[in-house]
Amino acid sequence: MLMCRDLARSASDYVEGQLGRADTVAIKMHLLMCRHCRRFVSNLRASIALLRHHSHLSAQGVDPHYLQRLDSAIERELQAREDP
Repeated sequence: MLMCRDLARSASDYVEGQLGRADTVAIKMHLLMCRHCRRFVSNLRASIALLRHHSHLSAQGVDPHYLQRLDSAIERELQAREDP
């Protein structure tokens, strides 16, 4: 069974249609049962669309420490949802 953490790691490839059939089916099954991951994928799709719309902007001004903290916060949240 696919866990939330696994979905988070593959979500970008899923949204971009870059996964194989088995992985895509596993993610779709997980999304049927997990509202948190449905929201995560929905937000990811919206973020990607926003980035594409504003592709002329540069990410040079983004603090790498901020991105690292954001990644850590996402990992903690996913872990909290998986732990009983």
